[in-house]
Amino acid sequence: MTRTARDLLETITAELAPDPRSNPLVPLIASGEADRDVLAVLALEQMWVIPADRRAFLHLALRSTAEPEADAYFTALAQGEAVAQQRLGAFAAACGVDEARASAYTPLPGCQAYPAHVAWLALNAAPADAVLALTANFSAWGGYCATIAGALRTHYGFTDDACGFFDFFAEPAPELDRTAERAVQAALDTGRLDENRARAYGHLLQSYESLFWRTLNRPT
Repeated sequence: MTRTARDLLETITAELAPDPRSNPLVPLIASGEADRDVLAVLALEQMWVIPADRRAFLHLALRSTAEPEADAYFTALAQGEAVAQQRLGAFAAACGVDEARASAYTPLPGCQAYPAHVAWLALNAAPADAVLALTANFSAWGGYCATIAGALRTHYGFTDDACGFFDFFAEPAPELDRTAERAVQAALDTGRLDENRARAYGHLLQSYESLFWRTLNRPT
């Protein structure tokens, strides 16, 4: 039986599911044990990550003009990053991050490895391979955001507006999932998908995601 895009996405997403021990920080936030300054550093790091990822997705969309399904996927991702950037300010403000602190902040290498790899994918990866790798990785990120959004309300007294950044990523995105599936299916149908490379990219993304959270847990 010919494997479908949905089968492949489900398989690789399961393969890349992170070990719960790989993220020591989110459980601390979930229980209210994380220091508020760590939340501030999370906001500051995201102020670097979000615009970088948006530009990377726009570049991938430009490289996908011959693959309209992939083009649509990366365009949607870029639009989502723009929405996230608009919501990030309220979270940063709730953490006590003002413009002066943001301007003076030096990002942590361990946190910026993830967007650096996304930028590498934008320059080097075949679009369909990047679609598969990114989609598989997003599942873990969405789960983390859902946990954080709940904890910010329960343990830290954050308003809905301040939690909006995490709410956005925690929300199901069925249309984006369908767009990813169409892009992967089109690549399968035309022989453009390199599953081994996509898996390698996905494993790197997941490793850098884990590094992001471990670095935040030890920002010094």
